[in-house]
Amino acid sequence: MRSGLSTSRTALLAAAVILPAPVLGQATSPPRSQVYAHHREFRPDYLAELLPRGPESIPLPPPPPGQPPAAVRGIYLNRWVFARTKFHDLIRLADSTEVNAFVIDVKDATGELTYVSAVPTAIEIGANRAPSVRDVRARLATLRERGIHAIARIVVARDPLLARGKHEWAIHDDRGGLWIDGLGEPWVDAFHDSVWIYSAQLAEEAVLLGFDEVQFDYIRFPDEPPARLRRTVYPSRPEGESKRAAIQRNVRLLRERVARTGVPFTLDIFGLTTSATGDLGIGQVWEDLSAEADVVLPMVYPSHYRRGSYGIAHPNAEPYVTVQRALEDGVRRSKAMANPARIRPYLQSFSIFRVRYTATEVREQIRASEDLGLTDWVLWNSSGNYPAAAFRRTRRGAPAPAAVVESGIER
Repeated sequence: MRSGLSTSRTALLAAAVILPAPVLGQATSPPRSQVYAHHREFRPDYLAELLPRGPESIPLPPPPPGQPPAAVRGIYLNRWVFARTKFHDLIRLADSTEVNAFVIDVKDATGELTYVSAVPTAIEIGANRAPSVRDVRARLATLRERGIHAIARIVVARDPLLARGKHEWAIHDDRGGLWIDGLGEPWVDAFHDSVWIYSAQLAEEAVLLGFDEVQFDYIRFPDEPPARLRRTVYPSRPEGESKRAAIQRNVRLLRERVARTGVPFTLDIFGLTTSATGDLGIGQVWEDLSAEADVVLPMVYPSHYRRGSYGIAHPNAEPYVTVQRALEDGVRRSKAMANPARIRPYLQSFSIFRVRYTATEVREQIRASEDLGLTDWVLWNSSGNYPAAAFRRTRRGAPAPAAVVESGIER
């Protein structure tokens, strides 16, 4: 990690408990000399909602050491999987295999939150309207007790709820109204600093609740056909600023805010970013993001590469070769940097386009990563179904449930 994580986080929690909490929405001065173009700075009253109240509550879990496992081997859980009995099945999976980390949605691509938040923007736009979990502290405490690293996933720029709730923070259409993507949803304007500060505030709250790491997804501009993108209007765009410069500026803002919490700062990025020489039209460049993060997670799902990519006739049917070829460019580029982020790829654990992914295909991707010297990985399945046979066994706990890989359209 880039700084003393455990010390910083302990200080944050201590300060949160000792200092009186300000009134919601009360304005204070930005830290140091930082001035935001659009955002009126304030500190949310997290503790009003988070501290235990009454016999039904449990104490906040103690701060962890602040460092992730030596090798993070994780699986993704959406907010509904986190809330239901499958959560306990996946704990059993981790108890008996090498899986030691859960990536859990805090804010997903709908803009809705997993639990009731005290962040003022979340309250204002109705992001608390359908929380899936009421006992988030208890569930995170369970993960802590079982030695499972809890990672909070927060989607940044794909937030239709925020775009509709705050039109001035959204991308506009040159014909009038909000710009709409191919799925019929608006996006927020990644040039607008308040969009990023909202995500940073959610991250600060997540750490107070007991998450060990924060992971930001959709740190980019929309990827849509040129004809649709030509209609985009960015009301908050500083004159002359490129998309790449905006992502650099606002990722740095995120990093500075998250540094207060003392937990790892990690970024999900397009798989093609490992090899692309430009910003792919979305503002992402490998060196830019690797220089700012503790960990970068390229999404190198074989199904996301077109036939013929990297000279591979059918990438989705060749998981080992595709993942190795996609990652080797990122490994090479990182070696040329002075202080690059750790690489922790997102790997495919779902079936799509008539190619069935079983434990064999999942393990082939892990093997491809490890053959390049990478020890970390996270598997993605939108339904939380993972093949136990894909993982190395351990001597901890009871036998794992016989999870299966299911089909589904993935991000």
